[in-house]
Amino acid sequence: MRTVLLLIICLCLLSCSNDDNLVSITENDVLNFSDILSIDFENLPNYSNQVIPSYITKDNTTFGSNITDEAATLGRVLFYDKQLSSNNTVSCASCHKQEFAFSDNLQVSNGVNGVTGRHSMRLVNARFSDETRFFWDERAETLEVQSTMPIQDHVEMGFSGENGDLNFGDLISRLENTNYYPALFNLAFGDTTISEDKIQLALAQFIRSIQSFDSRFDEGRSLVNNNGTPFPNYTQQENLGKQLFLQAPVFNNQSQRIDGGIGCAGCHQAPEFSIDPNSLNNGVIGSADNSSADVLVTRSPSLRDVVKSNGTANGQFMHIGVSSNLVTVLNHYDNINLAGNNNLDPRLRPNGIGQQLNLTQDERDAVIAFIQTLAGSDIYTNNKWSNPFND
Repeated sequence: MRTVLLLIICLCLLSCSNDDNLVSITENDVLNFSDILSIDFENLPNYSNQVIPSYITKDNTTFGSNITDEAATLGRVLFYDKQLSSNNTVSCASCHKQEFAFSDNLQVSNGVNGVTGRHSMRLVNARFSDETRFFWDERAETLEVQSTMPIQDHVEMGFSGENGDLNFGDLISRLENTNYYPALFNLAFGDTTISEDKIQLALAQFIRSIQSFDSRFDEGRSLVNNNGTPFPNYTQQENLGKQLFLQAPVFNNQSQRIDGGIGCAGCHQAPEFSIDPNSLNNGVIGSADNSSADVLVTRSPSLRDVVKSNGTANGQFMHIGVSSNLVTVLNHYDNINLAGNNNLDPRLRPNGIGQQLNLTQDERDAVIAFIQTLAGSDIYTNNKWSNPFND
């Protein structure tokens, strides 16, 4: 490890020699790295060549930003570093916790200047979707753009440059004067220059590396030719839940379900269980602080690992984060209310009327049992996605 880091430092010293704005890194700093970061630089974790099942085909990776082990390693350090907040108290991982599939167990997350307006979205399998935009309201065009927006938000991480806040240039100066960052940027990008573009690329590559494909669903899907075939590793109840999830409902002219499934997959596309990019609002129009209607929410994270395999929720559900019980989610979709919502997805208002699924208790239990099979285990414990700091 020391040999590789010394080589990196030598390269850094050569590239920094003509730039007074970048700090020099000495051999003593190298000795401190192992005290700060629990990363084996001679054997970086595999981020770039992970196994992805052949039936997973959706991928929103931005052109030119394919994952490398070096850049994802830098992204991991940035993701967990509280120096990315103005008062050194909040990191990306403060609101996106590995033990909750990179979501938060709080209704809303604590920032440097208050709390967030919406629940923190799970980051598991963020890469595997046709949807390229991010945030609940899709205001970020790419994951790269999204990755630094919380840093520049007054409430979340405080480098807004407004109302007395530090600006992003102050963050770059802070990173330039942190002994390990010039070396890490050189490792990732071939030079020590630190910029917002590089921070975005590194964070996005780390986030895209966070994947979960070791669920019972994946075990079953690997044994059959398509999503709809009954899985041999499932119980009868789980296969019923899968059928209900995948199959479209049949409604009468009063929008009451009279046959078929409940159509979840119309928006949550299997086998990635990612959101259809054409989805509109799902009928939840409240706000976390009950201050006003919020009809602009049109995105959701993957439903993989929405709960753990034992049914324990990975934080609260939906942007308002008021419940961690899947029963409440099914109750919402069972009887859609159109009032005050001019952005409701048409799939939830057949015949112009809010759908009524008329779910039986057996159907509810089956769908919940199926959703539990979408949970993996590796995502919660794999060291390569864990906090790299020795503190």
